[in-house]
Amino acid sequence: MPAYHSVFLDEPNQQIIGNFALLPLRTRTRGPALQLPPLPADLTELTVDASHESYDPLDEILALFRANTFFRNFEIKGPADRVLIYGILFVSEVLGKVKPNMNRREAEKAVMNTALDNNFSIPGDAGFPLNQAFEPPRDRNEAELLRQYIMQMRQELAQRLLNRLYAEGNAPSKWWLSFTKRKFMGKSL
Repeated sequence: MPAYHSVFLDEPNQQIIGNFALLPLRTRTRGPALQLPPLPADLTELTVDASHESYDPLDEILALFRANTFFRNFEIKGPADRVLIYGILFVSEVLGKVKPNMNRREAEKAVMNTALDNNFSIPGDAGFPLNQAFEPPRDRNEAELLRQYIMQMRQELAQRLLNRLYAEGNAPSKWWLSFTKRKFMGKSL
């Protein structure tokens, strides 16, 4: 059974840095991403469908995270798959910060500290775990734009993950925490 790939592979007019797509996001976090419209009142982050105009790569990352973490190999079919890979690696890292006995406030602090940390590697940096699958930015301006986009992505993804982790109360979902030991493609950020 092959891994699940991004539905954004055929997205027209993608802005690409290296071979990483800067796809539109539905976010309130400031950054360079194009803004998608907010969800209508009858939809939530958990119920938005991939065909909806407000469905974004972050929804996809959270929807495919659990299924794709079981794969040690992943055939990359385009720049949108690289966004998916990065997001899955980030979610894995963040889940490792949340402990079963943490309440939402403690988890928020740990998760948001990770998301807001400016000291993270981007494709092309020596510490980036998947440099063999990612091309570096061409110049310093592209590198800064990519860093800003990934920072925006990390912050919004962390917030959405917390909403899922604590959807049922003040204790984290054991189902989500069961994936803390899994490493997607054997890698971590």
